[in-house]
Amino acid sequence: MRFLGRELSGCVFLAPMAGVTDYAYRTICARHGAAVTVTEMVSSRALVYQDKKSKSLLRKNDGSLCGAQIFGNDPAIMAEAAKLALTHSGCDFIDINMGCPMPKIANNGDGSALMKDPALAGRIVRAVKDAVNVPVTVKTRLGWDKGSINIVPFAQELEANGVDAIAVHGRTKTMLYSGVADWDAIRKVTEAVSVPVVANGDIFTPRDILRCKMHSGASLFAVGRAAFGDPWVFERLNAALEGREIPPLPCLAERMETALAQFSLACEDKGEHIACLEARKHLAWYLRGVAHSAYYKEQISRLSTPEEVHAVVKAIVRDLR
Repeated sequence: MRFLGRELSGCVFLAPMAGVTDYAYRTICARHGAAVTVTEMVSSRALVYQDKKSKSLLRKNDGSLCGAQIFGNDPAIMAEAAKLALTHSGCDFIDINMGCPMPKIANNGDGSALMKDPALAGRIVRAVKDAVNVPVTVKTRLGWDKGSINIVPFAQELEANGVDAIAVHGRTKTMLYSGVADWDAIRKVTEAVSVPVVANGDIFTPRDILRCKMHSGASLFAVGRAAFGDPWVFERLNAALEGREIPPLPCLAERMETALAQFSLACEDKGEHIACLEARKHLAWYLRGVAHSAYYKEQISRLSTPEEVHAVVKAIVRDLR
């Protein structure tokens, strides 16, 4: 499968998620079959104002096609931020967030609020396209609410302004992450534009991705919450799309070894203190569905040193298997 002029090893992407898809997590997912990864979203204004924390979010991972995601509503600032993001990260493409539904983003006219103004969204895409020499993609939703689903003309506006691909989450802004993703609505987009359309929303199992392909007409898919603590989901989903036998989930010892590999990458990227704090949620995710793990999840919630992280993982492997 080719995407943005590159040959991909699979058709399943890791969807960008604020507070989750950092360098360490993206690297692990890429190792297990995520063909495309995208950084956490970064404010265009923060980049232009030389915010160091924002720059730190843009580290490119190996093993996949990697995009830098920015958000904002001013074409000129977005163009400048795109250049800065590209210079700082060396990423393979720029992704523009036009889908974030969180109030602190949308209420400022960013993210999914841009769906209310397709002309402005188009100008942003054109400005960014003119500013960088890499592909430009957009992540968006179906519309603001069920009464204003405008994804088809919105996507056509983006295409007219040069967007190279569009990822569509099959929910409206007001739905947030509730309800059911509308894959049939995504099909209307795949039929209305000629650029690649990436289907996103409610893809958790091999059966889900096959149903999504049938309903959406898409050949590329993005996975978010399904990958929490389970980077092997990409191997299973790619296998389903290719008609291969679905590989089983590795044993707990191997899963914990992967969790420690992710923790090590996070320590190298962010320092031990931040890595330990963030390991609390990631290790708990790795234990999803593991019987009798409540005690260790409680232990995980208090982790503060690398020694504690390694000790609790060793105990998990010893006691839970």
